Amino acid sequence: MIKNIILMLLLSASVSLAQGLIPKLGEQRVGTASVTFLKIGIGARGVAMGGAYTAMASDASAAYWNPAGLVQGGKNELLLSHLDWLVDVDLEYAAYVHQLSDNVALGLFVEFLHLADMPVTTEYHPYGNGEYFSYSDLATGLSVSIKMTDRFSFGVTAKYVREDLAELSMDGFLFDFGTFYWTGYKTLRIAASVRNFGTDFQPDGTYLRREANSVTKTEYESFSAPAIFTLGAAMDVYSIKRHVFTLSAQMNHPMDGPENLVMGVEYRWREMFALRSGYLGNIDENKFTFGAGAHFSVAGRKLKLDYSYAAFNHFVMTQQITFGFEF
Repeated sequence: MIKNIILMLLLSASVSLAQGLIPKLGEQRVGTASVTFLKIGIGARGVAMGGAYTAMASDASAAYWNPAGLVQGGKNELLLSHLDWLVDVDLEYAAYVHQLSDNVALGLFVEFLHLADMPVTTEYHPYGNGEYFSYSDLATGLSVSIKMTDRFSFGVTAKYVREDLAELSMDGFLFDFGTFYWTGYKTLRIAASVRNFGTDFQPDGTYLRREANSVTKTEYESFSAPAIFTLGAAMDVYSIKRHVFTLSAQMNHPMDGPENLVMGVEYRWREMFALRSGYLGNIDENKFTFGAGAHFSVAGRKLKLDYSYAAFNHFVMTQQITFGFEF
């Protein structure tokens, strides 16, 4: 027990130290990706832990974080999540995982980001000309998770992604890959994932530039999806009777931003109530996340309710509520 507490303190200190030692490599790539709504974390539990969830995801939200974790839960589950994102943007997520056997699980999910229609403004009508336009994002897909041994599993997700803005739209197919490995040392597990790997996205339409005596027709450029590689580890560092502390640390390597380290901690009491917090290194706008959860058993079925909160320096807070039903 003492060794686990010391390990927890050392990992916490290492992440804090890395915040100052690791340069923000990749800052020059910021703003070079499309369909960036795919970067928004899904599931209140994972978000409350700062996104350090690749090595912990074993519920239906693993379809987002790491498809290899879908088979680790061992239960069928329906998951519904609502996120109040920044500037009046909402994100809805629904997922279902079905255990075909002890070694194979399938997952289905749909993700929809939306906001209220916005007025069309022009040079002569800066407050709107009476017309409105809409914006929305959609992602839906299928995940397969296979347990090769009692310690190792891998998963693959194929998803269709679409973005609509006024009269323009773009769509394409992307893939996620993940692995999940139990090391055999206590509850230590290591996991890795590659998300949003696939084709570039280009709006279907052209832009007409009207000048004094001419009209120039220009096609839109194409941009890649926000691919990201993650490598994480998690372990129950303190467990006695009804109390369990879990620590998770993760390295993120996004293709459109700087590398960063994130860390999350979770305290569970009797596997019924949980408190969570996360720390995000190398990310200036949002450093800390918080959350809580409650799990109940009713007629042999488990009901899960989780909540996450994140404060931003220059924006309002974001909140996410996730409901899960295991059977």
